[in-house]
Amino acid sequence: MPRFGEIVPAAIAPALDELLAESRARIVALEECAGEADWDGFAGPLQDLAERLERFWAPVSHLNAVCDSAALRQAYADCLPKLTAYHAELGQNRLLFEGYRRLADSEAFAQISPARRKAVTNALRDFRLAGVELEGQARERFREIATELATLANRFEQNLLDATDHWHLDLDDAADLAGLPATALALARQSAASAGQSGWHFTLQAPSYLPFMMFSDRRELRQQMYEAFVTRASDTGPDGGRWDNGELMVQILALRSEMVQLLGFASFADYALADRMATSVAEVNGFLDDLVGRTRALAQRELDELRDYVLNVHGLTALEAWDIPYYAEKLKQSRYAFNDEDVRPYFPLPRVLEGLFDVAHRLFGVTVKSATVEQVWHPDVSFFHILDADGELRGRFFLDLYARKHKRGGAWMADCIGRCRIGLGALQVPAAFLTCNFPPPVDGEPSLLAHDDVVALFHEFGHGLHHLLTQVDELAVAGINGVPWDAVELPSQFLENWCWEGAALAGIAGHYQTGEPLPAKLLGRMRGARNFQSALQMVRQLEFSVFDLGLHGQEAPATVAAIQQALDQVRARVAVIEPPSYNRFQNSFSHIFAGGYAAGYYSYKWAEVLSADAFGRFQEEGIFNAACGADFLHLILEAGGVNEPLENFVAFRGREPTVDALLHQAGLDH
Repeated sequence: MPRFGEIVPAAIAPALDELLAESRARIVALEECAGEADWDGFAGPLQDLAERLERFWAPVSHLNAVCDSAALRQAYADCLPKLTAYHAELGQNRLLFEGYRRLADSEAFAQISPARRKAVTNALRDFRLAGVELEGQARERFREIATELATLANRFEQNLLDATDHWHLDLDDAADLAGLPATALALARQSAASAGQSGWHFTLQAPSYLPFMMFSDRRELRQQMYEAFVTRASDTGPDGGRWDNGELMVQILALRSEMVQLLGFASFADYALADRMATSVAEVNGFLDDLVGRTRALAQRELDELRDYVLNVHGLTALEAWDIPYYAEKLKQSRYAFNDEDVRPYFPLPRVLEGLFDVAHRLFGVTVKSATVEQVWHPDVSFFHILDADGELRGRFFLDLYARKHKRGGAWMADCIGRCRIGLGALQVPAAFLTCNFPPPVDGEPSLLAHDDVVALFHEFGHGLHHLLTQVDELAVAGINGVPWDAVELPSQFLENWCWEGAALAGIAGHYQTGEPLPAKLLGRMRGARNFQSALQMVRQLEFSVFDLGLHGQEAPATVAAIQQALDQVRARVAVIEPPSYNRFQNSFSHIFAGGYAAGYYSYKWAEVLSADAFGRFQEEGIFNAACGADFLHLILEAGGVNEPLENFVAFRGREPTVDALLHQAGLDH
């Protein structure tokens, strides 16, 4: 396992240089046998080289996301061009490409395992997508663009982190705290004390920002928080111009467009879909348009209901963006007698983890046990082993669950080590990083989670199981590797369903002081409120998806103003809520500008169709039905990227997926 305490920023670049030099020397030797390429002497060793580099870079990349510092940031920035150049060089290596082609065309190809055949097929596709067939200046330009894009994406993420960490709201007058729940106040008090201040310290990190927007009675303070949040890393707002991502977005879109035109693609969206489950941009647009058509009128009705409620009950004639979470929460309480804060005492993090691991055991027969590891990157980090029904070690994972400064926001799972067989066949057990941003423990009490936090934890653990439980031994198609991006969310969204089931919640929930189970009446109210404003939530995600796909269409916006205009046009067609003119959501849309979701944000909804339909089988046969759990384990979680995801789904469900399952789950099929 990585020894995080021994990762010294100044030593990272020299170590990478040495590793890349060794890899290049090994590649030269492999080029010489490309003419008689087979798996053991050619493709297998190339996979081992990829694994060795990934083992080196994964902990560095992870630390860059969770332990930002000036020294680490510089080391990461210094290494990124080197690493990108190496991958571009490897992707355009024609001798290796020819070696893979000869292997694919050989009589021996039919005799190797399906996993190895798929790895070879994917490699040939990826060589072409990396520009292996380009000539002369186009070839060099493709490499330059790849390096530039990696650098710009890193700068985008750094700007967003700096903007999020910098702004805060400090309050000293208790009158300004009206409406805020005790958990939010305790966190703000602890944050102030940590900063050496009196009073209450509120930030733009989710555990602080979201409760403030939902519960603060001080409208003018909600407006301040909202403006600071939606203008992060932009030209406007309280820090306007300081960490502006505007021009970075223009450059990223232009470079992506130029890069794929070199390969003959009409747009970056067409390029991105070359290795997806969806077969064309037209298919994705049709999918999104269908959902917009089915849900937009329902979303408008939900917004009209909120406006009527605010006018008739609270006498407010103009509902602003910073009012919507606040009054939506009040409407939900009035309709369902349910407050998100009511359930928080029943979801102490230790109990939730225990319940999560029990769900995994009952579904898939695996056991999660706390384990020791030599070094971690922060005292809050914990470490676990996953054992199968025979007691065999199947995977290991780190948990880093609390929000803090210098840590990227959001929640994610990342590879630490992939499953494969190294050298003479020794099995390498996979490992993962699971990261969230929950409120930390306060005043000696455990972290108390909102139900949305519980859902987020189950989501990331679903990704983790997909990576860790694979039974595929070829790294290129093991776990989540080789799984099309628009299918990779299936296990994560699938596991979220158990956060709503009484039989599962009996183990997940328990009062942090008494251990009392979640009262049946409170559970009923929580479940009743599950689909509150689900159409508004749906069209918001569709807005992001349509915007993303449009940005990466045939003509990329050439200016910051053009990007804003593109978003405005999407909102006019898809959204029902019109935000203030200063809203710069796009400047913090790191999923598509700094993550892997460019021309792929639709994947969340695409995979949600799969997950809702897959869960339907459990609803029909029992949510802890052993046969269903075993089938999902073997056909989805263990299968890696060897088969096409639709084949796996049909094998599990007995038919192809239907969008009706998603609409039914969201309560939008009426």
